[in-house]
Amino acid sequence: MKLKNKRILIIGGTSGFGKELALQCLQQGSYVSVIGRSNTHLKEFIATNMQHLSGVVLDATEQRQLADFFANHRAFDHIVSTLGGTMSGGFLDNSLVEFRKVIDDKFFANLQLAQLAVSHLNKGGSLTFTSGTGGHPSTASGAIVGNHAINLLVKGLAVEVAPEQKRINAVAPTWTVTGLWRDLSPAELQQQEKTVAASIPLERTAKITEVASAYLYLIMNDFMTGQIINVDGGVSAL
Repeated sequence: MKLKNKRILIIGGTSGFGKELALQCLQQGSYVSVIGRSNTHLKEFIATNMQHLSGVVLDATEQRQLADFFANHRAFDHIVSTLGGTMSGGFLDNSLVEFRKVIDDKFFANLQLAQLAVSHLNKGGSLTFTSGTGGHPSTASGAIVGNHAINLLVKGLAVEVAPEQKRINAVAPTWTVTGLWRDLSPAELQQQEKTVAASIPLERTAKITEVASAYLYLIMNDFMTGQIINVDGGVSAL
C-alpha cells in the first residue's frame, strides 16, 4: 500500500515513537494529524513540519475529549496509538491503586479508543496499538499484565472488524530510550540503558527509528491483522 495522500492519526505523536512515525509517514506523502498532551511539544513539532501536518492537545484517555475530536474530523485511513505507561516492582510491591492506573492507562484507554475509533476508520484502514516485551512478572508486573491485555485485544478486535475490511495490530518494543524516561537523570538513563542492553541478545537497545518502522510496516501491509510485532533485539526469544 502506498501512503501518499492517506489520512493518518497518531495518538501520542509529539514525541518518541509517535513523533518518529509521523515523520516517516510525512516522507511517504501522507496527511498526518497528531494528538499530544504537551502544547510546547506540539508547537515545536508543527513549527518544523508545517506541510501536511496538524495536531491538537487533549487527553486521549478522556472519553468526551476523544469523542469530540472524532466528531469534528473526517474519517482516517490509519490510526496509531502509543497510549500506555510503565511500572516497576512486583505484585506485592505495588498498591491496587497503582495497578489499576497502569492497567487503565495501557488496556482500558486503548479499548475505549478502539470503541470510538473503529467507526472513524475508512474501509481498508488499520488501528495499531503499542504493547511491549521484556521485563519479568516480579519486576514489571502491572506493565506485563497491560501488555498481555493489549495482545488479547488485538486478536479479538481483528476478528470483529475483519468483515469491514479493517485491520488491528500492535508493535511491542522492549525498553527504549524515549521521553517516557524523562524523569531519570542523564547518568541514571545511561546506566539503565547499559543494564537493559546486557539482557538483550543483540546487546543493545533499540533506536526510535527502528521501532517506528514497525508501525509503518503494519500500516502499509494490507494482509497483516491480529499480529503483534516484537521489536526487542531477541528478548522474546529467550
